[in-house]
Amino acid sequence: MKIDGRFWLTKEGQSFLGAGRIELLETIDKTGSIHAAAKAMKMSYKAAWERINGMNLLADQPLIERTTGGKGGGGTKLTPYAHELIATFRRLGELHRQFIDRFSEAGDDPERLARILGRTFLTTSARNQLPATLLSIEERGLNGLLTLSLNGSHTIRSIITLKSIRNMGLTIGCDLYAIIKSSDVTIVTTPPKNCETMNCLKGSITRIESQDETDEITFSLDLFTELVALMNPKDAAQLCEGMNAYALISPSHIIIGL
Repeated sequence: MKIDGRFWLTKEGQSFLGAGRIELLETIDKTGSIHAAAKAMKMSYKAAWERINGMNLLADQPLIERTTGGKGGGGTKLTPYAHELIATFRRLGELHRQFIDRFSEAGDDPERLARILGRTFLTTSARNQLPATLLSIEERGLNGLLTLSLNGSHTIRSIITLKSIRNMGLTIGCDLYAIIKSSDVTIVTTPPKNCETMNCLKGSITRIESQDETDEITFSLDLFTELVALMNPKDAAQLCEGMNAYALISPSHIIIGL
């Protein structure tokens, strides 16, 4: 038995992004115009424009912009926001494929399926669980220094034992999760002079919720990646919403999950 499936992203109850729409955006990016993209995909200009317009109406920002001048007299190009959406969709598509493949491993064996379900839906108390891709492994004595990519835009480092690396079967290019307790994230306004021993991620503060003894700070790395930090109100006194800042995380505080 083989399990198969497709996924769409919806917004406000309406279809927003699917494989066909992403392909259209990528073809526009490659050809430089909606007309050329429609021709390459063997669809009418009207149908292509209606798809783009439908996405634009639901998107938070424009997906395309007109260009003028040049040899061809101008054309159409994707906005940075559109490129972020494509990257996110492709990333989610890969996770979806892995999800389907994992269940396909069970075949017709109900006991094996139950074990896979148990592993797949394991939950942790850590607030930050970030999808990542393993870029490199550097052996350091009994430990390994892992370099991870977050959405292809940011890199972080994690230190775990070589035994754990072998037991988990970690290899370059594999997908995993960087799991970080919110109490292990510190937000500062200026980066430390020496970041060699720490992860130092640039972003912005999107929300601060103050409680009696703790401030909960939501920190945005990009459009789709957020971290939550719990800090002492005294240490967070100089922080405010909308401010550009840096998230500091020790590599030894990043747990790896599959």
